[in-house]
Amino acid sequence: MAFDLTPTTAQHDLARRAHQFAESVIRPVALDYDQRQEFPWPVLEEAAAQGFYSPLFYRDLIGDSTGLSLPMFMEELFWGCAGIGLAIVMPALALSAIGQAATAEQMLQWAPECFGTPGDLKLAALAISEPEGGSDVRNLRTTARRDGDDWIIDGHKMWIGNGGIANVHVVNAVVDPELGHRGQALFIVPGGTPGLELVRKLDKLGCRASHTAELRFDHVRIPSENLLGGADKLEHKLARAREILAGAPHSGSATLGTFEQTRPMVAAQAIGIARAALEYATDYATRREAFGGPIIDNQGIAFPLAELATGIDAARLLTWRASWMAANGITFTRGEGSMAKLAASEVAVRVTERAVQTLGGWGYITDHPVEKWYRDAKLYTIFEGTSEIQRMVIAQALGAAVGTPPLHVEIEPTGGPLNRVFGRGTPLRTRAAAGALAMRDRIPAPVLRAAMKVLRPPR
Repeated sequence: MAFDLTPTTAQHDLARRAHQFAESVIRPVALDYDQRQEFPWPVLEEAAAQGFYSPLFYRDLIGDSTGLSLPMFMEELFWGCAGIGLAIVMPALALSAIGQAATAEQMLQWAPECFGTPGDLKLAALAISEPEGGSDVRNLRTTARRDGDDWIIDGHKMWIGNGGIANVHVVNAVVDPELGHRGQALFIVPGGTPGLELVRKLDKLGCRASHTAELRFDHVRIPSENLLGGADKLEHKLARAREILAGAPHSGSATLGTFEQTRPMVAAQAIGIARAALEYATDYATRREAFGGPIIDNQGIAFPLAELATGIDAARLLTWRASWMAANGITFTRGEGSMAKLAASEVAVRVTERAVQTLGGWGYITDHPVEKWYRDAKLYTIFEGTSEIQRMVIAQALGAAVGTPPLHVEIEPTGGPLNRVFGRGTPLRTRAAAGALAMRDRIPAPVLRAAMKVLRPPR
C-alpha cells in the first residue's frame, strides 16, 4: 500500500500514448469543434481505435492499486482539449456510478452499452444535477415510484453531459421523500425511452465540443431490473436510513460521498488545462521581446508564472494522493478528494487568466488557444461540486476528524516487524549508529564501512 510516485513502465507508456493522441489528433481540431459546438464523433472513433474508449480500459485504470494511471491519462487527454476530453470520458463517469451501485449482472449488461465498439460507438450520461439543486443533492426533486413490476420516473435534470443523445442514462431519483438524500436510488434509463425528453442542448461558455443538455422525465416507465443494485439492496438501504433518522445524529450526503471518489479524476482534467496554459504562456514569454529583451526577464511576468507552476505541482500531488487513497479503499477522512478538486480547479482558472494576461491583446483573440483554455477552465470550479461545496466538504470532514491523527500516522504501516524495530529513526538504529561512531577508532575499517552502508541515506 506504499505511496510511490515512480511510474511503472505501463504507466509511462500510457502517458506517452495519451499525450501523442492529444497532440496529433485532438489539438489540430480543438478550436474548430469549439467554435462550431459540434460533437467530435471522428475523434471518439480514433480514441476507440487506440483503445481509449472502452469500459475495460477505464475499469483497468480504476483497478490500478497505485492510483496513478487514471489521473496521468486524464491530464494528458485534457492537455489536448477539455471539451473533446469530456466527450471521450463522459461515459466513464456513468460507468463509475454503475460500478458503485450495480449488481455484477447489471454491470455486465450495461457497461458495454456505455461505450459500444469501434464503428458502432455508444454514449452514456450521468443525470444527477437539477435546476433547483446542482451541487445540493439533498434538494433533488426527480422521483421514482413503483407501479407493479415497473418504476415510473418524473422530474427535471440540468447540465447533463451526453443528456438526451446517450444510449444509457444513469439517473438519480428520490424513492422515499421522507428520508431525504438517504431515500435516493440510481436507475438506468435507455435512450429513446418514451417520456425522456431532450429539452435543449445548452449553449456554454467553454468545453463546447462536449454535449450538455437539459432533460425532462415525464412518466418514464422502466422495468424493475433497471434499478441499480436491485430491490433487496434498496429495501435494506431504506430500512437502515430509517434507523439512522430515528436515533442517529445528522451525517453527510451519501451522494456527495460518491462524488468524493470521482473528484481526483476531475481534478486531473483541470491540471491538464492548467499545464497547457502554463506551457504556452511560458514559451510565449521567452520569445516575445519588449523593452529590450524577452518579457520573461521582467519579474512582473516571471514571478506569477513561477507561483502558478508551484500551484500546479501541488495540485497534482494532492490529486495523486487522493487517487491512491481511492484505489486502496482508504477513507477520505479530511475531504482529500475535495482538496484535490478545489486546488486543481482554482489553479486552472488562475493559470489560464494569467496566460491571457501574459499574451496581452493576442491572448484575447482566437489566434492563440489561451482564451479557449480560459473559458474551459471555469467549468472546473462549478461542476462535480462547486469550489464552495468543496470547502464545505473539507470543513465538515475536519470537524468530524478532530482528535484523530493525520493520515501518515494513522495509516497501516508497511515494512514488517524488522522495520518497526530497526527502521530509520528507531531508537535501536540510532543507538547502534552512535555506538559505532564512539568505537570508530577500535573497529576495523572494513567492518565500519559495512555498518555505515546500512545506516547511510539512500542515493
